[in-house]
Amino acid sequence: MTQAQKRPWLVLAGLALGVTVTNGFARFSYGLILPAMQSDLGWNYAQAGWLNTANALGYIAGAILTMLMIGRYSATSLFSFGLVTTNLALLATGLSAELWWQTLWRILVGFFGALSFSTAGVLAAGLFPNDPRRNAMAIAIVFGTGGGLAIVLSGASLPLFLEHYGADHWPLAWVIIAAICLLFLPLCLWSAAKLKSPAPKRAEAAKPLPVSQIWAQLAGYAGFGLGYIVFLTFLSAWMTQQAASATFIAAVWILLGLCICMSPLVWRPILARHASGLPLAMILSCIALGSALPVLFPGNLSLLLAAVIFGLSVFMAPSAVTNFTRQNLPAHSWGAAISLFTVVFAVAQTLGPYAAGLLGDLAGDIGISLLGASGLLLLGALIALTQRPLPNHPVTGNTKPGKPE
Repeated sequence: MTQAQKRPWLVLAGLALGVTVTNGFARFSYGLILPAMQSDLGWNYAQAGWLNTANALGYIAGAILTMLMIGRYSATSLFSFGLVTTNLALLATGLSAELWWQTLWRILVGFFGALSFSTAGVLAAGLFPNDPRRNAMAIAIVFGTGGGLAIVLSGASLPLFLEHYGADHWPLAWVIIAAICLLFLPLCLWSAAKLKSPAPKRAEAAKPLPVSQIWAQLAGYAGFGLGYIVFLTFLSAWMTQQAASATFIAAVWILLGLCICMSPLVWRPILARHASGLPLAMILSCIALGSALPVLFPGNLSLLLAAVIFGLSVFMAPSAVTNFTRQNLPAHSWGAAISLFTVVFAVAQTLGPYAAGLLGDLAGDIGISLLGASGLLLLGALIALTQRPLPNHPVTGNTKPGKPE
C-alpha cells in the first residue's frame, strides 16, 4: 500500500495547499493589495487591470507548456517545479515598484503557477480511484478549500495591515505572502512525491482528444475565464470607490474565502452525479449572480450576500471540468484534457481584467464592468448546458450520446 493510499487526506491537504499558493495567493491577493498600489503609484483602472492581464498572459504560456510537457514529464514533477518557482516569483514582486518589474513578475507568477495548478487536478483525480463520491470531494477540496484558504488569510490581514502601516507598505505585503507560502512548501512537495504520477506512455499520449465532442464544456469554461476574474480583481477597488472601510472590506473577503472553503460540501453531490455540462452551467450562473448583485442592489447586505453566492461557486468551475474529464475520458487522457481546458480558460481570462479596466475608466464606474462580466458568465452557462456525456464514458458506460445520466 502506497503512502497516498495510507494517508490520502494528508496527501490531499498538501495538494490543496499547493493551490493555496498558486491559485490563491499568487493570483487573487493582488485584488486586495491593488487599492494600496493604485493609491501609492497613481495608477488608473486600465493600468491596474493590465497587471492581471500580464499575469494571465504568463498563465497562457504556462498552460500551453504544460499541455506540451504532460506527455513527457510526470504531473508530480511539473506540480513541484511550478510550486517552488511561483514562491520565488511572489517574493520578487515586492522588491521594486517599477511597472516593468511588476509586469515581469506578474507574468512569471502566472507562468509558473499554471504549471502547478494544471497538474494539481491531474494528481487529485488519482485519489480514491474506486470511490467516485470521495474522488469528487477530493477534487473539489483541492480547488475550493485550497484557493479559499488564501483568500481567508489575505482578507483577514492585508486590508488592515495596509490601513495601519499605509499604502506605501504594499511591497512588504508581497514579501509576507511569499514567506507564508514558503511554510506550505514541505507538505505540498511531500504530497506530490507520494502520488508519484508517472509520465504517460508515448502511444497513449499521442491519442487525440475528442475536441468536437467537448466543445460546449470548453466554451463554457472560456466564459468562466472571461467573467470571474473581473470580480476578484476589482472588488476591493469598487468597495473603496463606494467608501467602504478597511474593516468591512476585510470582512467581505473573509466571508468570501470561508464560503470558498465550504463550497466542496455544497457541490460534491452534483459533481459526482452528473457527467454532463450541467454542473458547470449551474456554477457559472451562481458566479454571475454574485458578480451582479452589489451593483444592482448597492449596500452592505448585498455585498455580503454576493460574497456568499460567489464564494460558494467560483472555485468549483475547475472542479467541474476536472470531474467532467475524469468521468468521460480514459485516465491516460486526463493530463492532456485538463491542460487543454486550462489553456482555453487562460486565453479567456487574459481579456477580462484589462478590458474591464478600460470600461471602468470610460464609464467612471468599475461597477459597469462587473455587470458585463456577469453577462459573459451567463452566456457561458447557457453553452455549457448543452454539453452531454460522451459515448462510452467510463463512469456510466453510456453507449449513446445524450443518454440520461
